[in-house]
Amino acid sequence: MHLPASLHAALWAHARQDPARECVGALGGHRRGSGLNAVWDVRTLYPLPNIAPRPDREYLAEPRALLRALKAMRAEELDLVGLYHSHPRGPQVPSATDLRLASYEVPYLIADLRSGQLGAFHLPGGQRVPLRITDAAPA
Repeated sequence: MHLPASLHAALWAHARQDPARECVGALGGHRRGSGLNAVWDVRTLYPLPNIAPRPDREYLAEPRALLRALKAMRAEELDLVGLYHSHPRGPQVPSATDLRLASYEVPYLIADLRSGQLGAFHLPGGQRVPLRITDAAPA
């Protein structure tokens, strides 16, 4: 996955807005290839409200906001290329809840606020996805 530095910073800013709660958002861009060998080029980030009953331990994107983000991607000729959320107390690996609720065939990024690490994973399997922060601005 290629994540421009400006969007990397925006993702962390979103995660740190309310560090006691998990943040959630969608990533739009382009996908080249398929399966675990796909390359995901992120072009835009859509922060979403977390409406989970226990936002300190889990996330649930507000459905209408997610739908608006998906429509905006379609209008910009982008695909959903990832979802992200934070773990306020770590770790930077998928939780059992993350694995159980994964429903999209895209990488899931997890921002560990405790360690300051960001990881990307194919869920529900949990395989790590290579993540490269690029200097390129989103096109």
